Amino acid sequence: MPNRFILLLLAILVASLSGLPGANPAHAEGKLPRFASLGSDKVNVRTGPGKRYPIQWVYVREGLPVEIIAEFEQWRKIRDEEGDEGWVHSSLLSGRRMVTFTETVRAMRLKADAASLPVLFAQPGVLAELERCDGAWCAVAVGDQHGYARREHLWGLLPDERFD
Repeated sequence: MPNRFILLLLAILVASLSGLPGANPAHAEGKLPRFASLGSDKVNVRTGPGKRYPIQWVYVREGLPVEIIAEFEQWRKIRDEEGDEGWVHSSLLSGRRMVTFTETVRAMRLKADAASLPVLFAQPGVLAELERCDGAWCAVAVGDQHGYARREHLWGLLPDERFD
């Protein structure tokens, strides 16, 4: 019986160290550039990769998509939709994929078709959770409303990125 217990513990340990889904969140080290979102409603953005660097500004919007453009140890250099850049600690980022609607009021549609009924109209800056994107249309959710938006009307995706 004790041997089974030890084997079970070893199996759990091996599984936790393997490449299971979620083991490498989007904000972990990897290919650059890539997108993540702010994981807190208060994120200090610094001039360099460390607490010794001064705070440039503070984001107060959890879920805001940011582009990770550089890495240094546990620090990530990010760029926001406006093009502003700074350094944040990786623990303040989330792998949850979010996008924002851009420019003018945009329709989120019931189907991936410009003739489809609108589910809602989104102002610029409205946050949406990215559910899937594999071409010109992306499946997104704003609150409990699900629908489709044109990729070109969203910020938070690389130009040819496929997401599912």
